[in-house]
Amino acid sequence: MSSQQHAGLSREFIERQRQQLIALRNQLMRGEEDSLEHERAFRLEHGDEAAEEEEDAQDMAQREIDQALHDVNKRRVANIERALQKIEEGSYGLSDLSGEPIPLSRLETTPEAILTVQEEGQRETRR
Repeated sequence: MSSQQHAGLSREFIERQRQQLIALRNQLMRGEEDSLEHERAFRLEHGDEAAEEEEDAQDMAQREIDQALHDVNKRRVANIERALQKIEEGSYGLSDLSGEPIPLSRLETTPEAILTVQEEGQRETRR
């Protein structure tokens, strides 16, 4: 019996999740590329020094927000890659920390979940 059967996940469900994960990864990567292209265009138009001199508090705040979003997306893409790897390994749906099954409802809403909600909460608290 495979790990997926132990986790109670059908092949059809896992294939749907794999497709969702790939689509989500592509969407996040496109968004990141768009952000980088926008930043390059701004620097070309205004120059690095001019941009630094003319930045006001709102621009700095926006950059901090953009950086935070970038960091979240980067973590999310890493989790997506790990979830895809777990599908290949046959361990999708099982926590990376405890090996406990991740509830189906969590996998449906967050296909890149590699930890249970409790484990994820503990990890976030440590950050």
